[in-house]
Amino acid sequence: MSQKKLLRALAGETLETPPIWMMRQAGRYLPEYRATREKAGDFLSLCYNPELAAEVTLQPIRRYDFDAAILFADILLVPQALGADLWFVTGEGPRLSTITSQRDLDALKPVDDIHDTLGPIYETVQILSRELPSDTTLIGFAGAPWTVATYMIAGKGTPDQGPAHLLRQEDTQVFEALLDLITEATIEYLSRQISAGAECVKLFDSWAGSLSGEAFDKYALAPAARIIAELKARHPGIPVIAFPREAGPKYEGFAKATGADCVALDNSVDLDWAVERVQRDGCVQGNLASSHMVTGGQALVDETRAIVDAFSGGPHIFNLGHGITPDADPDNVQIMIDTVRAK
Repeated sequence: MSQKKLLRALAGETLETPPIWMMRQAGRYLPEYRATREKAGDFLSLCYNPELAAEVTLQPIRRYDFDAAILFADILLVPQALGADLWFVTGEGPRLSTITSQRDLDALKPVDDIHDTLGPIYETVQILSRELPSDTTLIGFAGAPWTVATYMIAGKGTPDQGPAHLLRQEDTQVFEALLDLITEATIEYLSRQISAGAECVKLFDSWAGSLSGEAFDKYALAPAARIIAELKARHPGIPVIAFPREAGPKYEGFAKATGADCVALDNSVDLDWAVERVQRDGCVQGNLASSHMVTGGQALVDETRAIVDAFSGGPHIFNLGHGITPDADPDNVQIMIDTVRAK
């Protein structure tokens, strides 16, 4: 068995001190990241520059000694590789050309062509697999099909994912064909990341919470199960973390239904409920509110201790319940880490 703490937790081991990493740990809250991004010119140029993308991935490892590094990239690189136009508007976020009809769908590239665009991402993984400390796990990732589809259909992020919900109701055939295409592309993308050196992968379904009932099972759970099954068939033993954010009661049973080795929890999830209903099936990850990285103080220490204590009876990876925000204080990150690792 690997001696890397994160991989041990993913394998189901209960550790005295949980491994720790942080979503968006390479990001705008760090001055060294901002300097590197300026050198790259813009966000997408940074994503597609293997040397600079590796550098920003390594920055939080040097500063904080996390137990894992997560590849620096973006979930919308897959739509771009499929032929969608992608650009970022300063202060507003991503913009994409929209996919809302069969004609739009037919204009996309076949899945086999995505690697022409995504080659630099695999190079970044190769660099990281060589340069990371020997005890640091390298995490690859992709967006889950539903979440990626919501951006491709609306052309941007939306508060309620309304355009995607409308398309799935009014033109189910086109919607499901798009979801299938994204699912196939995600399998290929993550498989190449693993071949390049990623030791586990994470599937981010940031908007899973806007699905409910049968729609959740069909469009969040089923694609995740398909991706995970195929990855494990191609790469036996590869651990997968699934994050169906804001899934609420649907977190229960998600690991068993999808084959995920770990389920990441958002910070709205009650700790006692999660121990009883989710951790009993295996490793859980989370789930400190990212706002504590801004406000700090005793509340940060107390909540961190509460989470560590609550999940101490089973496999647990300490993390935030969502990504760290640009206004976070880097000193609060160190306080969090010291609290988790305090004896």
